[in-house]
Amino acid sequence: MRFYNLLMLFILSLTVLACNDENASENSSFSLKITSKQENIQAKKAFEVQITNTENQTIDSVAYFYANQKITTSKNNKAKKIQLEKPLGRNQFSATIYTDGEEETLQKEVILHAENAPKVYTYEIVNTYPHDPAAFTQGLEFYKDTLYEGTGTRGESSIRKVDFKTGEVLEKTNLDYQYFGEGITILNQKLYQLTWQNNKGFVYDVNTLEKLTSFAYNESKEGWGLCNDGEKLYKSDGTEKIWILDAETLEEKSFIQPVTHKSLPTKLNELEWVEGKIYANTWQKDGIAIINPKTGAIDGLIDFRGLRDNLGNKEKLNPGNDVLNGVAYNSTTKKLYVTGKHWDKLFEVKIIEK
Repeated sequence: MRFYNLLMLFILSLTVLACNDENASENSSFSLKITSKQENIQAKKAFEVQITNTENQTIDSVAYFYANQKITTSKNNKAKKIQLEKPLGRNQFSATIYTDGEEETLQKEVILHAENAPKVYTYEIVNTYPHDPAAFTQGLEFYKDTLYEGTGTRGESSIRKVDFKTGEVLEKTNLDYQYFGEGITILNQKLYQLTWQNNKGFVYDVNTLEKLTSFAYNESKEGWGLCNDGEKLYKSDGTEKIWILDAETLEEKSFIQPVTHKSLPTKLNELEWVEGKIYANTWQKDGIAIINPKTGAIDGLIDFRGLRDNLGNKEKLNPGNDVLNGVAYNSTTKKLYVTGKHWDKLFEVKIIEK
């Protein structure tokens, strides 16, 4: 039951495939039938596909496609067992039917879930440090052992250098009133900051916090979280996608869709790159997903429930707004830190598998 409850932290937009539903084109005698023994279609686990033929037309062959890639061909409409590996997430599954010299294509939207359930982790507080309770934390990242913080809300958004041991703000650059600051990341001597609904991000000199330029979003909906792997940037936008950006042009090149073995979460927010994985908190939830950036599979879930009970200003916070939303990993010391919006403490934590 505890495992189920933890998964529910991330099932904010859960779409379940009804495997026995038939999807027929308008004015067609054919429909595409998908049957799975599992509740959901999962990577590397077989499911069965076949064309339902209500008028008993002669079918020469059927070609099956997933995400525009041909998977297999069936002669004479024999049922086929299929296993898919990638891409995970929401994609089109289609069948092209060849009969009497003609062809017809049927499509069904499916969600390919991760092969395995995520591991579940808890935490231990190692150290506690002061944190500015006026900071509406949206992004948190270490660079050369200095903590950088991006804050939000209109009229209060900023970029900061912070002494994490004392909570002192060492340097600060404010955004113009119309901008609601969001996630940050640092790469190649530049600090990148998103804004929420302005379809614009900013680039700063990481040493001086001087604003250098701006960039526009393309297909992504909004600006939420940001991190990098040393070569590429990863951007969340509140949807089921994490976008992959070119570090030079900041163009959105592709995306992954984080999934568990049973859910396709949305509202993944603050992002942090930690030893080859993306750590992402879910907005308004006390948990962090550990995401494989190559596939989108959610390999782990960290249960941070109870952490806010250690705050000195807990009673002053808005439970729905002043939530967990700051993750920073110091790659030099191998230490992980978390905080939240308007929280008066920054926590160094140790992650422990349950």
